[in-house]
Amino acid sequence: MAENKHKQSLEVAGRQYDPSDYKSAAVLGAGLAETHEQVSDVYAEGTIEAAVEQENAPDIPLSPPE
Repeated sequence: MAENKHKQSLEVAGRQYDPSDYKSAAVLGAGLAETHEQVSDVYAEGTIEAAVEQENAPDIPLSPPE
């Protein structure tokens, strides 16, 4: 039983993002897709003044108030 859990942990740890994860119903695939999108958004923003954009709500700044 412990060997099976170890094998599952290695599978999860070795898993990488794949574009098909955006359509994935699995928790791991959906989580990787969401994380990939967040990293891409922050990278594309290109500034330290980035904010989390929300629908129907004000944006949340990622940097502390000055």
